[in-house]
Amino acid sequence: MPQLLPFFFVNQISFSFITLIVLIFIFSKYILPTFTFGQVVRMYITKLSS
Repeated sequence: MPQLLPFFFVNQISFSFITLIVLIFIFSKYILPTFTFGQVVRMYITKLSS
């Protein structure tokens, strides 16, 4: 059924955009601040030890 092909691509594109937005939000809200905090703690430990 070739008339359903554009709907398949629109569904695929919208799902991938929603997935990308959710991944960016999760990384920026939860995962990346943890790495930043780890780097700050590591910097303070090296400055205190020297």
